[in-house]
Amino acid sequence: MSIQEQQQTKEKYFNEAMRYMDNAKEYLKNAKKEGNIYYDPKYVKTACGTAYSGLLVALDGYLILKGLHKPKGKERKSIEYYQRNLTGENKKMLAQLNIAYQNLHLSGYYDGTQSVNVVKEGFDYAYGLIDKIKPAGLTGTQSKS
Repeated sequence: MSIQEQQQTKEKYFNEAMRYMDNAKEYLKNAKKEGNIYYDPKYVKTACGTAYSGLLVALDGYLILKGLHKPKGKERKSIEYYQRNLTGENKKMLAQLNIAYQNLHLSGYYDGTQSVNVVKEGFDYAYGLIDKIKPAGLTGTQSKS
């Protein structure tokens, strides 16, 4: 893959992942936060599911850039797919993924946690993973949760 193709891949996946994160932040605003508690689990679930999907988009881009296996046809991606591919590639990213998975997918999406801290930590790890494919020359920082 040429440098130009790498840059285009980064831009495509980074922009799409950030679009998911922007949408997730908008959903989270509707969860009505007071102190460290969200009062509407429906919006927390939607926000966390969307943020988790965004980080998976970024990981797809990362794995493509590394030339790693991408599922074909009806082969479904799972958390194990990402864990397996990151195990030999980047253990720090694997740890970040595991925390984001726990906070966003399990606690946030499935359980509808009302903890602002759990959701914030999940969003922070998601942004950390998305930053791994941030295109060169992109100025400014992306706003976080």
